[in-house]
Amino acid sequence: MGSFGDFEFPQNNALLNIAGGSSNDNPLDPEEFRRQGHMVIDFIADYYKNIEKYPVLSQVEPGYLKKRLPTSAPFYPESIETILGDVQDHIVPGITHWQSPNYFAYFPSSGSIAGFLGEMLATGFNVVGFNWMSSPAATELESIVMDWLGQMLRLPKSFLFSGNGGGVLQGTTCEAILCTLVAARDRTLRIIGNDNIGKLVVYCSDQTHCAFKKAAQIAGINPNNFRVIPTTLSSSFSMCPKALRNTITADVEAGLVPIFLLATVGTTSTTAVDPLGPLCDVAKDYGMWVHVDAAYAGSICICPEFRHFIDGVEGADSFSFNAHKWFFTTLDCCCLWVKDPAALTKSLSTDPEYLKNKATESKQVVDYKDWQLALSRRFRSLKLWLVLRSYGVEKLRGFLRSHVKMAKVFQGFVEADNRFEVVVPRNFANVCFRISPSAVMNKSSNGVLGEITNSNDISSPRTKTKMGLVNEVNQKLMESINGSGGIYMTHSVVGGIYLLRFAVGATLTQESHVIEAWNVVKQHAHAILNSIPTTHSQ
Repeated sequence: MGSFGDFEFPQNNALLNIAGGSSNDNPLDPEEFRRQGHMVIDFIADYYKNIEKYPVLSQVEPGYLKKRLPTSAPFYPESIETILGDVQDHIVPGITHWQSPNYFAYFPSSGSIAGFLGEMLATGFNVVGFNWMSSPAATELESIVMDWLGQMLRLPKSFLFSGNGGGVLQGTTCEAILCTLVAARDRTLRIIGNDNIGKLVVYCSDQTHCAFKKAAQIAGINPNNFRVIPTTLSSSFSMCPKALRNTITADVEAGLVPIFLLATVGTTSTTAVDPLGPLCDVAKDYGMWVHVDAAYAGSICICPEFRHFIDGVEGADSFSFNAHKWFFTTLDCCCLWVKDPAALTKSLSTDPEYLKNKATESKQVVDYKDWQLALSRRFRSLKLWLVLRSYGVEKLRGFLRSHVKMAKVFQGFVEADNRFEVVVPRNFANVCFRISPSAVMNKSSNGVLGEITNSNDISSPRTKTKMGLVNEVNQKLMESINGSGGIYMTHSVVGGIYLLRFAVGATLTQESHVIEAWNVVKQHAHAILNSIPTTHSQ
Protein backbone atom coordinates (compact mmCIF):
# COMPACT_ATOMS: atom_id res chain seq x y z
CA MET A 1 0.00 0.00 0.00
CA GLY A 2 1.17 3.54 -0.66
CA SER A 3 0.29 6.66 1.28
CA PHE A 4 -0.42 10.33 0.74
CA GLY A 5 -0.68 12.17 4.08
CA ASP A 6 -3.02 10.09 6.21
CA PHE A 7 -4.62 8.46 3.12
CA GLU A 8 -3.39 5.06 1.99
CA PHE A 9 -4.09 3.76 -1.52
CA PRO A 10 -3.26 0.54 -3.38
CA GLN A 11 -0.10 0.74 -5.41
CA ASN A 12 -0.80 0.38 -9.10
CA ASN A 13 1.51 -2.44 -10.20
CA ALA A 14 1.26 -1.21 -13.75
CA LEU A 15 2.89 2.06 -12.70
CA LEU A 16 5.84 0.13 -11.25
CA ASN A 17 6.06 -2.56 -13.87
CA ILE A 18 7.56 -0.48 -16.61
CA ALA A 19 8.46 -2.81 -19.50
CA GLY A 20 6.27 -5.43 -17.85
CA GLY A 21 7.26 -6.71 -14.43
CA SER A 22 10.17 -4.47 -13.45
CA SER A 23 10.42 -1.28 -11.44
CA ASN A 24 13.34 -0.23 -13.66
CA ASP A 25 12.05 2.46 -16.00
CA ASN A 26 14.72 1.85 -18.66
CA PRO A 27 13.05 0.12 -21.64
CA LEU A 28 16.32 -1.69 -22.44
CA ASP A 29 17.27 -2.91 -18.96
CA PRO A 30 19.52 -5.97 -19.58
CA GLU A 31 18.12 -8.18 -16.81
CA GLU A 32 14.52 -7.44 -17.68
CA PHE A 33 15.38 -8.07 -21.31
CA ARG A 34 16.83 -11.43 -20.31
CA ARG A 35 13.70 -12.37 -18.34
CA GLN A 36 11.23 -11.36 -21.01
CA GLY A 37 13.42 -12.71 -23.79
CA HIS A 38 13.42 -16.18 -22.25
CA MET A 39 9.64 -16.03 -22.06
CA VAL A 40 9.28 -15.08 -25.72
CA ILE A 41 11.72 -17.80 -26.83
CA ASP A 42 9.74 -20.35 -24.82
CA PHE A 43 6.53 -19.05 -26.36
CA ILE A 44 7.86 -19.43 -29.90
CA ALA A 45 9.38 -22.86 -29.20
CA ASP A 46 6.03 -24.05 -27.86
CA TYR A 47 4.34 -22.56 -30.93
CA TYR A 48 6.56 -24.62 -33.23
CA LYS A 49 6.04 -27.70 -31.08
CA ASN A 50 2.26 -27.38 -31.26
CA ILE A 51 1.89 -25.78 -34.67
CA GLU A 52 0.07 -28.74 -36.19
CA LYS A 53 -2.82 -28.18 -33.79
CA TYR A 54 -3.82 -25.02 -35.64
CA PRO A 55 -5.71 -24.82 -38.95
CA VAL A 56 -3.04 -23.87 -41.48
CA LEU A 57 -5.17 -21.21 -43.15
CA SER A 58 -6.61 -18.76 -40.65
CA GLN A 59 -10.35 -19.25 -40.27
CA VAL A 60 -11.21 -15.76 -38.97
CA GLU A 61 -13.51 -13.28 -40.69
CA PRO A 62 -12.39 -9.81 -41.83
CA GLY A 63 -12.48 -7.34 -38.97
CA TYR A 64 -12.26 -10.01 -36.26
CA LEU A 65 -9.42 -8.34 -34.36
CA LYS A 66 -11.08 -4.95 -34.00
CA LYS A 67 -13.84 -6.66 -32.04
CA ARG A 68 -11.34 -8.20 -29.62
CA LEU A 69 -8.94 -5.36 -28.86
CA PRO A 70 -9.54 -2.06 -27.03
CA THR A 71 -10.33 1.05 -29.02
CA SER A 72 -7.23 2.89 -27.77
CA ALA A 73 -3.71 2.16 -26.55
CA PRO A 74 -3.19 1.47 -22.82
CA PHE A 75 -2.25 4.50 -20.72
CA TYR A 76 -0.26 2.40 -18.24
CA PRO A 77 2.23 -0.39 -19.03
CA GLU A 78 1.06 -3.98 -19.22
CA SER A 79 3.10 -7.04 -18.31
CA ILE A 80 4.68 -9.31 -20.90
CA GLU A 81 2.67 -12.16 -19.40
CA THR A 82 -0.57 -10.33 -20.20
CA ILE A 83 0.61 -9.40 -23.68
CA LEU A 84 1.71 -12.95 -24.55
CA GLY A 85 -1.63 -14.20 -23.32
CA ASP A 86 -3.33 -11.87 -25.78
CA VAL A 87 -0.98 -13.00 -28.54
CA GLN A 88 -2.09 -16.57 -27.93
CA ASP A 89 -5.77 -15.74 -27.62
CA HIS A 90 -6.20 -13.05 -30.26
CA ILE A 91 -3.24 -12.98 -32.66
CA VAL A 92 -2.53 -16.68 -33.24
CA PRO A 93 -6.11 -17.37 -34.46
CA GLY A 94 -5.58 -14.72 -37.15
CA ILE A 95 -2.30 -16.16 -38.39
CA THR A 96 -1.93 -18.29 -41.49
CA HIS A 97 0.81 -20.63 -40.33
CA TRP A 98 3.55 -20.38 -42.93
CA GLN A 99 5.88 -22.51 -40.78
CA SER A 100 3.37 -25.35 -40.48
CA PRO A 101 4.54 -28.67 -41.93
CA ASN A 102 1.16 -28.76 -43.67
CA TYR A 103 1.76 -25.47 -45.48
CA PHE A 104 2.06 -26.06 -49.24
CA ALA A 105 0.84 -22.71 -50.57
CA TYR A 106 2.52 -19.99 -52.67
CA PHE A 107 6.24 -20.53 -52.14
CA PRO A 108 7.77 -21.41 -48.78
CA SER A 109 8.99 -18.90 -46.24
CA SER A 110 11.38 -21.36 -44.70
CA GLY A 111 12.87 -20.61 -41.32
CA SER A 112 15.59 -22.19 -39.21
CA ILE A 113 17.15 -21.86 -35.80
CA ALA A 114 20.19 -20.21 -37.36
CA GLY A 115 18.09 -17.77 -39.36
CA PHE A 116 16.01 -16.90 -36.31
CA LEU A 117 19.02 -16.39 -34.06
CA GLY A 118 20.77 -14.32 -36.71
CA GLU A 119 17.69 -12.12 -36.87
CA MET A 120 17.83 -11.80 -33.08
CA LEU A 121 21.45 -10.70 -33.21
CA ALA A 122 20.76 -8.17 -35.95
CA THR A 123 17.77 -6.80 -34.04
CA GLY A 124 19.77 -6.72 -30.82
CA PHE A 125 22.61 -4.71 -32.35
CA ASN A 126 20.02 -2.58 -34.18
CA VAL A 127 22.57 -0.82 -36.34
CA VAL A 128 21.57 1.40 -39.25
CA GLY A 129 24.23 0.38 -41.75
CA PHE A 130 23.67 2.86 -44.56
CA ASN A 131 27.38 3.32 -45.23
CA TRP A 132 30.63 1.67 -44.20
CA MET A 133 31.38 4.10 -41.42
CA SER A 134 27.96 3.67 -39.77
CA SER A 135 28.89 0.04 -39.00
CA PRO A 136 31.91 -1.40 -40.82
CA ALA A 137 31.13 -5.01 -39.85
CA ALA A 138 27.65 -4.80 -41.37
CA THR A 139 29.03 -3.68 -44.73
CA GLU A 140 32.03 -5.98 -44.86
CA LEU A 141 30.17 -9.10 -43.72
CA GLU A 142 27.54 -8.49 -46.40
CA SER A 143 30.18 -8.26 -49.12
CA ILE A 144 31.89 -11.43 -47.87
CA VAL A 145 28.68 -13.44 -47.52
CA MET A 146 27.50 -12.40 -50.99
CA ASP A 147 30.75 -13.62 -52.51
CA TRP A 148 30.46 -16.89 -50.55
CA LEU A 149 26.94 -17.44 -51.82
CA GLY A 150 27.85 -16.46 -55.36
CA GLN A 151 30.59 -19.07 -55.29
CA MET A 152 28.15 -21.69 -54.02
CA LEU A 153 25.90 -20.91 -57.01
CA ARG A 154 28.93 -20.97 -59.32
CA LEU A 155 28.04 -17.54 -60.61
CA PRO A 156 30.55 -16.08 -63.06
CA LYS A 157 33.32 -14.21 -61.26
CA SER A 158 32.13 -11.05 -63.00
CA PHE A 159 29.20 -11.01 -60.53
CA LEU A 160 31.44 -11.13 -57.45
CA PHE A 161 33.44 -8.46 -55.65
CA SER A 162 36.50 -10.54 -56.44
CA GLY A 163 35.75 -9.98 -60.13
CA ASN A 164 34.71 -6.30 -60.16
CA GLY A 165 31.01 -7.07 -59.73
CA GLY A 166 29.29 -7.34 -56.38
CA GLY A 167 26.34 -8.43 -54.31
CA VAL A 168 23.88 -6.63 -52.04
CA LEU A 169 21.08 -7.79 -49.76
CA GLN A 170 17.79 -6.16 -50.65
CA GLY A 171 14.51 -6.60 -48.82
CA THR A 172 12.62 -8.35 -51.63
CA THR A 173 12.81 -9.16 -55.31
CA CYS A 174 10.49 -6.19 -55.95
CA GLU A 175 13.29 -3.89 -54.79
CA ALA A 176 15.95 -5.77 -56.74
CA ILE A 177 13.96 -5.49 -59.97
CA LEU A 178 13.27 -1.79 -59.49
CA CYS A 179 16.91 -0.98 -58.69
CA THR A 180 18.21 -2.78 -61.76
CA LEU A 181 15.50 -1.33 -64.00
CA VAL A 182 16.35 2.20 -62.87
CA ALA A 183 20.02 1.51 -63.57
CA ALA A 184 19.18 0.25 -67.07
CA ARG A 185 16.88 3.21 -67.71
CA ASP A 186 19.46 5.78 -66.71
CA ARG A 187 22.25 4.05 -68.61
CA THR A 188 20.25 4.51 -71.81
CA LEU A 189 18.93 8.00 -71.04
CA ARG A 190 22.48 9.27 -70.54
CA ILE A 191 23.00 8.44 -74.20
CA ILE A 192 19.69 9.40 -75.81
CA GLY A 193 18.60 12.14 -73.39
CA ASN A 194 15.96 12.28 -70.67
CA ASP A 195 13.38 13.70 -73.08
CA ASN A 196 13.24 10.28 -74.75
CA ILE A 197 12.07 8.32 -71.72
CA GLY A 198 8.76 7.74 -73.51
CA LYS A 199 10.57 5.62 -76.10
CA LEU A 200 11.97 3.11 -73.63
CA VAL A 201 10.57 -0.43 -73.82
CA VAL A 202 10.84 -3.33 -71.36
CA TYR A 203 10.11 -7.02 -71.91
CA CYS A 204 8.94 -10.06 -69.98
CA SER A 205 6.71 -13.10 -70.42
CA ASP A 206 3.09 -13.55 -69.38
CA GLN A 207 4.43 -15.66 -66.49
CA THR A 208 6.70 -12.94 -65.07
CA HIS A 209 5.95 -11.80 -61.52
CA CYS A 210 3.66 -8.79 -61.23
CA ALA A 211 6.43 -6.96 -59.34
CA PHE A 212 7.98 -6.11 -62.71
CA LYS A 213 4.94 -4.21 -63.91
CA LYS A 214 4.88 -2.21 -60.69
CA ALA A 215 8.59 -1.48 -61.03
CA ALA A 216 8.09 -0.26 -64.60
CA GLN A 217 5.32 2.08 -63.45
CA ILE A 218 7.50 3.51 -60.70
CA ALA A 219 10.46 3.89 -63.07
CA GLY A 220 8.38 5.98 -65.46
CA ILE A 221 8.15 3.48 -68.32
CA ASN A 222 5.23 4.28 -70.60
CA PRO A 223 2.56 1.62 -69.85
CA ASN A 224 2.12 1.19 -73.61
CA ASN A 225 5.78 0.15 -73.80
CA PHE A 226 5.49 -2.77 -71.38
CA ARG A 227 5.83 -5.84 -73.59
CA VAL A 228 4.49 -9.23 -72.50
CA ILE A 229 5.62 -12.24 -74.54
CA PRO A 230 2.93 -14.96 -74.61
CA THR A 231 3.84 -18.47 -73.46
CA THR A 232 2.16 -21.79 -74.12
CA LEU A 233 1.54 -25.10 -72.41
CA SER A 234 3.47 -26.86 -75.18
CA SER A 235 6.64 -24.98 -74.15
CA SER A 236 5.92 -25.46 -70.43
CA PHE A 237 5.24 -21.71 -70.26
CA SER A 238 8.84 -20.63 -70.81
CA MET A 239 9.64 -17.53 -72.86
CA CYS A 240 10.33 -18.04 -76.55
CA PRO A 241 13.53 -16.28 -77.78
CA LYS A 242 12.18 -16.06 -81.33
CA ALA A 243 8.99 -14.36 -80.17
CA LEU A 244 11.08 -11.97 -78.10
CA ARG A 245 13.27 -11.08 -81.09
CA ASN A 246 10.26 -10.50 -83.33
CA THR A 247 8.72 -8.17 -80.75
CA ILE A 248 11.94 -6.22 -80.26
CA THR A 249 12.47 -5.91 -84.00
CA ALA A 250 9.02 -4.43 -84.45
CA ASP A 251 9.66 -1.95 -81.65
CA VAL A 252 12.99 -0.84 -83.09
CA GLU A 253 11.39 -0.36 -86.51
CA ALA A 254 8.78 1.82 -84.79
CA GLY A 255 11.51 4.05 -83.38
CA LEU A 256 11.37 2.70 -79.84
CA VAL A 257 14.35 1.80 -77.63
CA PRO A 258 14.52 -1.65 -75.95
CA ILE A 259 16.32 -1.40 -72.59
CA PHE A 260 15.42 -4.25 -70.23
CA LEU A 261 14.50 -7.93 -70.27
CA LEU A 262 13.34 -9.80 -67.19
CA ALA A 263 13.93 -13.56 -67.47
CA THR A 264 12.70 -15.93 -64.79
CA VAL A 265 14.03 -19.18 -63.37
CA GLY A 266 11.09 -20.68 -61.49
CA THR A 267 7.99 -18.66 -62.33
CA THR A 268 5.38 -18.10 -59.65
CA SER A 269 2.56 -20.06 -61.24
CA THR A 270 4.33 -23.19 -62.47
CA THR A 271 8.08 -22.75 -61.76
CA ALA A 272 8.72 -22.51 -65.50
CA VAL A 273 12.29 -21.76 -66.56
CA ASP A 274 13.13 -19.25 -69.26
CA PRO A 275 16.06 -20.22 -71.54
CA LEU A 276 18.69 -17.78 -70.27
CA GLY A 277 21.37 -18.33 -72.89
CA PRO A 278 19.23 -17.77 -76.00
CA LEU A 279 17.34 -14.87 -74.38
CA CYS A 280 20.58 -13.15 -73.39
CA ASP A 281 21.84 -13.58 -76.94
CA VAL A 282 18.79 -11.75 -78.26
CA ALA A 283 19.10 -8.97 -75.70
CA LYS A 284 22.80 -8.55 -76.40
CA ASP A 285 22.07 -7.72 -80.02
CA TYR A 286 20.14 -4.67 -78.83
CA GLY A 287 22.32 -3.61 -75.91
CA MET A 288 19.62 -4.45 -73.36
CA TRP A 289 20.04 -5.07 -69.65
CA VAL A 290 19.03 -8.61 -68.64
CA HIS A 291 17.93 -9.35 -65.10
CA VAL A 292 17.41 -12.95 -64.00
CA ASP A 293 14.74 -13.39 -61.35
CA ALA A 294 15.33 -16.70 -59.55
CA ALA A 295 13.48 -15.65 -56.39
CA TYR A 296 12.28 -19.17 -55.63
CA ALA A 297 14.49 -21.53 -57.58
CA GLY A 298 17.84 -19.85 -57.05
CA SER A 299 18.30 -21.66 -53.72
CA ILE A 300 18.26 -25.16 -55.23
CA CYS A 301 20.94 -24.16 -57.76
CA ILE A 302 23.60 -24.65 -55.07
CA CYS A 303 23.01 -28.36 -55.80
CA PRO A 304 25.16 -29.43 -58.78
CA GLU A 305 22.33 -31.42 -60.35
CA PHE A 306 20.16 -28.28 -60.50
CA ARG A 307 22.82 -25.75 -61.50
CA HIS A 308 22.01 -26.20 -65.21
CA PHE A 309 18.77 -24.27 -64.71
CA ILE A 310 20.80 -21.05 -64.56
CA ASP A 311 23.15 -21.93 -67.41
CA GLY A 312 23.48 -18.82 -69.55
CA VAL A 313 23.48 -16.46 -66.57
CA GLU A 314 26.90 -15.31 -67.71
CA GLY A 315 25.12 -13.30 -70.41
CA ALA A 316 22.95 -11.44 -67.89
CA ASP A 317 23.68 -8.15 -66.15
CA SER A 318 22.12 -9.01 -62.79
CA PHE A 319 20.79 -12.02 -60.89
CA SER A 320 18.70 -12.33 -57.74
CA PHE A 321 17.09 -14.90 -55.49
CA ASN A 322 15.27 -14.76 -52.16
CA ALA A 323 17.07 -16.46 -49.31
CA HIS A 324 13.89 -15.95 -47.28
CA LYS A 325 11.92 -18.24 -49.59
CA TRP A 326 13.74 -21.56 -49.71
CA PHE A 327 17.09 -20.96 -48.03
CA PHE A 328 16.11 -21.13 -44.36
CA THR A 329 16.75 -17.42 -43.77
CA THR A 330 13.92 -15.42 -42.27
CA LEU A 331 12.14 -12.65 -44.14
CA ASP A 332 13.40 -10.37 -45.53
CA CYS A 333 16.56 -11.29 -47.45
CA CYS A 334 16.85 -10.94 -51.24
CA CYS A 335 20.30 -11.57 -52.70
CA LEU A 336 21.15 -9.42 -55.73
CA TRP A 337 24.35 -9.56 -57.78
CA VAL A 338 25.32 -7.11 -60.52
CA LYS A 339 28.19 -7.12 -62.97
CA ASP A 340 28.47 -3.34 -62.97
CA PRO A 341 27.93 -1.87 -59.49
CA ALA A 342 28.65 1.60 -60.87
CA ALA A 343 25.45 1.37 -62.92
CA LEU A 344 23.50 1.05 -59.67
CA THR A 345 25.36 3.72 -57.77
CA LYS A 346 25.12 6.25 -60.59
CA SER A 347 21.35 6.02 -60.34
CA LEU A 348 20.86 5.51 -56.62
CA SER A 349 23.64 7.37 -54.84
CA THR A 350 23.20 10.43 -52.63
CA ASP A 351 25.91 12.61 -51.13
CA PRO A 352 24.52 15.05 -48.57
CA GLU A 353 26.97 16.94 -46.38
CA TYR A 354 25.87 15.16 -43.20
CA LEU A 355 26.92 11.79 -44.65
CA LYS A 356 30.34 12.85 -45.93
CA ASN A 357 33.28 10.98 -44.36
CA LYS A 358 36.87 10.06 -45.14
CA ALA A 359 36.15 6.37 -45.70
CA THR A 360 33.63 7.12 -48.43
CA GLU A 361 35.92 9.72 -50.00
CA SER A 362 38.76 7.18 -50.11
CA LYS A 363 36.76 5.07 -52.61
CA GLN A 364 38.02 1.99 -50.75
CA VAL A 365 34.72 1.00 -49.14
CA VAL A 366 31.21 0.01 -50.19
CA ASP A 367 28.37 2.30 -49.13
CA TYR A 368 25.33 0.08 -49.56
CA LYS A 369 22.92 3.00 -49.31
CA ASP A 370 23.87 3.65 -52.93
CA TRP A 371 22.89 0.11 -53.99
CA GLN A 372 19.27 0.34 -52.87
CA LEU A 373 16.19 2.57 -52.73
CA ALA A 374 16.15 3.48 -49.05
CA LEU A 375 18.85 5.15 -47.00
CA SER A 376 18.53 3.06 -43.84
CA ARG A 377 19.24 -0.65 -43.96
CA ARG A 378 19.24 -3.61 -41.62
CA PHE A 379 22.11 -5.94 -40.72
CA ARG A 380 20.65 -8.74 -42.88
CA SER A 381 23.95 -10.46 -43.55
CA LEU A 382 24.17 -11.70 -39.95
CA LYS A 383 21.31 -14.16 -40.37
CA LEU A 384 22.58 -15.35 -43.75
CA TRP A 385 26.06 -15.78 -42.26
CA LEU A 386 24.65 -17.85 -39.41
CA VAL A 387 22.70 -20.04 -41.83
CA LEU A 388 25.75 -20.68 -43.99
CA ARG A 389 27.98 -21.43 -41.01
CA SER A 390 25.48 -23.41 -38.94
CA TYR A 391 24.52 -25.82 -41.73
CA GLY A 392 27.28 -25.63 -44.31
CA VAL A 393 26.88 -26.29 -48.01
CA GLU A 394 26.46 -30.03 -47.55
CA LYS A 395 23.56 -29.88 -45.09
CA LEU A 396 21.83 -27.05 -46.98
CA ARG A 397 21.91 -29.18 -50.10
CA GLY A 398 20.48 -32.05 -48.11
CA PHE A 399 17.57 -29.96 -46.84
CA LEU A 400 16.72 -28.80 -50.35
CA ARG A 401 17.01 -32.26 -51.87
CA SER A 402 14.69 -33.66 -49.22
CA HIS A 403 12.01 -31.19 -50.30
CA VAL A 404 12.42 -32.18 -53.93
CA LYS A 405 12.18 -35.85 -52.92
CA MET A 406 8.93 -35.20 -51.06
CA ALA A 407 7.53 -33.33 -54.08
CA LYS A 408 8.37 -36.36 -56.21
CA VAL A 409 6.45 -38.54 -53.75
CA PHE A 410 3.38 -36.33 -54.13
CA GLN A 411 3.79 -36.28 -57.90
CA GLY A 412 3.85 -40.08 -57.86
CA PHE A 413 0.55 -40.14 -56.01
CA VAL A 414 -1.02 -37.81 -58.58
CA GLU A 415 0.25 -39.81 -61.53
CA ALA A 416 -0.93 -43.11 -60.05
CA ASP A 417 -4.52 -41.89 -59.65
CA ASN A 418 -6.40 -41.68 -62.96
CA ARG A 419 -8.70 -38.99 -61.56
CA PHE A 420 -5.81 -36.52 -61.52
CA GLU A 421 -3.13 -35.21 -63.84
CA VAL A 422 0.10 -33.23 -63.55
CA VAL A 423 -0.47 -30.11 -65.66
CA VAL A 424 3.15 -29.10 -66.30
CA PRO A 425 6.45 -30.89 -65.70
CA ARG A 426 7.81 -30.49 -62.17
CA ASN A 427 11.17 -28.73 -62.16
CA PHE A 428 11.78 -28.26 -58.44
CA ALA A 429 9.58 -28.94 -55.39
CA ASN A 430 6.27 -27.59 -56.68
CA VAL A 431 3.71 -29.94 -58.24
CA CYS A 432 1.02 -28.37 -60.43
CA PHE A 433 -1.95 -30.71 -60.74
CA ARG A 434 -5.71 -30.88 -61.11
CA ILE A 435 -8.65 -33.23 -61.31
CA SER A 436 -8.46 -34.31 -64.94
CA PRO A 437 -11.10 -33.47 -67.54
CA SER A 438 -11.71 -37.19 -68.06
CA ALA A 439 -12.55 -37.64 -64.36
CA VAL A 440 -15.09 -34.83 -64.60
CA MET A 441 -16.44 -36.31 -67.83
CA ASN A 442 -16.91 -39.70 -66.21
CA LYS A 443 -19.14 -38.07 -63.60
CA SER A 444 -21.17 -36.22 -66.25
CA SER A 445 -23.85 -37.71 -68.46
CA ASN A 446 -23.43 -38.17 -72.23
CA GLY A 447 -19.66 -37.65 -72.01
CA VAL A 448 -19.83 -34.13 -73.41
CA LEU A 449 -16.43 -33.30 -71.95
CA GLY A 450 -14.75 -36.06 -73.84
CA GLU A 451 -13.05 -33.94 -76.46
CA ILE A 452 -11.51 -31.42 -74.08
CA THR A 453 -8.24 -33.24 -73.69
CA ASN A 454 -7.82 -33.44 -77.45
CA SER A 455 -9.13 -30.02 -78.39
CA ASN A 456 -6.67 -27.62 -80.02
CA ASP A 457 -9.11 -24.72 -80.11
CA ILE A 458 -9.52 -23.50 -76.55
CA SER A 459 -11.20 -20.33 -77.83
CA SER A 460 -14.33 -22.05 -79.14
CA PRO A 461 -17.47 -21.55 -77.02
CA ARG A 462 -17.92 -25.31 -76.63
CA THR A 463 -14.38 -25.84 -75.40
CA LYS A 464 -14.63 -22.82 -73.10
CA THR A 465 -17.74 -24.32 -71.53
CA LYS A 466 -15.96 -27.62 -70.95
CA MET A 467 -12.88 -25.94 -69.55
CA GLY A 468 -15.08 -23.79 -67.37
CA LEU A 469 -16.65 -26.83 -65.74
CA VAL A 470 -13.30 -28.52 -65.17
CA ASN A 471 -11.89 -25.30 -63.72
CA GLU A 472 -14.95 -24.90 -61.50
CA VAL A 473 -14.51 -28.41 -60.12
CA ASN A 474 -10.86 -27.78 -59.34
CA GLN A 475 -11.59 -24.44 -57.74
CA LYS A 476 -14.14 -26.13 -55.50
CA LEU A 477 -11.56 -28.76 -54.63
CA MET A 478 -9.02 -26.18 -53.51
CA GLU A 479 -11.56 -24.18 -51.53
CA SER A 480 -12.84 -27.32 -49.83
CA ILE A 481 -9.33 -28.45 -48.90
CA ASN A 482 -8.28 -25.07 -47.54
CA GLY A 483 -11.54 -24.63 -45.67
CA SER A 484 -10.87 -27.84 -43.77
CA GLY A 485 -7.76 -26.32 -42.19
CA GLY A 486 -5.79 -29.54 -42.48
CA ILE A 487 -3.50 -28.34 -45.25
CA TYR A 488 -3.14 -25.16 -47.28
CA MET A 489 -2.49 -24.90 -51.02
CA THR A 490 -2.91 -22.12 -53.56
CA HIS A 491 -3.80 -22.05 -57.23
CA SER A 492 -3.03 -20.37 -60.51
CA VAL A 493 -4.57 -20.16 -63.97
CA VAL A 494 -2.25 -20.69 -66.93
CA GLY A 495 -3.31 -21.19 -70.52
CA GLY A 496 -6.90 -21.10 -69.33
CA ILE A 497 -6.27 -24.04 -66.97
CA TYR A 498 -7.07 -23.73 -63.27
CA LEU A 499 -4.45 -25.73 -61.42
CA LEU A 500 -3.57 -26.47 -57.82
CA ARG A 501 -0.03 -25.86 -56.62
CA PHE A 502 1.54 -28.18 -54.05
CA ALA A 503 4.75 -26.44 -53.00
CA VAL A 504 6.96 -28.38 -50.58
CA GLY A 505 9.44 -26.27 -48.66
CA ALA A 506 8.31 -25.63 -45.08
CA THR A 507 11.22 -26.55 -42.81
CA LEU A 508 9.12 -28.78 -40.53
CA THR A 509 7.54 -30.80 -43.37
CA GLN A 510 8.30 -34.52 -43.44
CA GLU A 511 7.19 -37.25 -45.83
CA SER A 512 4.39 -38.23 -43.46
CA HIS A 513 2.86 -34.79 -43.95
CA VAL A 514 2.97 -35.21 -47.72
CA ILE A 515 1.26 -38.59 -47.46
CA GLU A 516 -1.45 -37.16 -45.23
CA ALA A 517 -1.87 -34.18 -47.58
CA TRP A 518 -2.53 -36.56 -50.44
CA ASN A 519 -5.13 -38.35 -48.35
CA VAL A 520 -6.85 -35.02 -47.74
CA VAL A 521 -6.80 -34.24 -51.47
CA LYS A 522 -8.31 -37.63 -52.32
CA GLN A 523 -11.01 -37.32 -49.68
CA HIS A 524 -12.18 -33.92 -50.87
CA ALA A 525 -11.89 -34.85 -54.56
CA HIS A 526 -14.07 -37.92 -54.00
CA ALA A 527 -16.77 -35.82 -52.37
CA ILE A 528 -16.69 -33.15 -55.08
CA LEU A 529 -16.71 -35.57 -58.01
CA ASN A 530 -19.66 -37.41 -56.52
CA SER A 531 -21.55 -34.13 -56.18
CA ILE A 532 -21.31 -33.18 -59.88
CA PRO A 533 -24.88 -32.96 -61.23
CA THR A 534 -25.55 -34.48 -64.63
CA THR A 535 -27.22 -31.25 -65.73
CA HIS A 536 -23.76 -29.67 -66.11
CA SER A 537 -23.27 -31.71 -69.27
CA GLN A 538 -26.46 -30.71 -71.04
